Amino acid sequence: MACQELVELITEYLEGTLVPNERVRFEQHLTTCAGCRAYLEQMRRMIRTLGAITEEEIPEDALEQPLQTFRGWKHDQK
Repeated sequence: MACQELVELITEYLEGTLVPNERVRFEQHLTTCAGCRAYLEQMRRMIRTLGAITEEEIPEDALEQPLQTFRGWKHDQK
């Protein structure tokens, strides 16, 4: 498995929805790639951190910017 493929599959891996043979390939890649192991740990830390933040703690402008970006992207897709 290439690093790019691991990046594309990481969400399914973390959610436990990766099919068994892909999970084996994913975990085999992790045994030989320190960069991907670090990336996986970074994603796990980010999920834990974001899960601990309440909506009240997020500044209003921090919520608005991603929405504007998405709206611009969606408009460009038309």
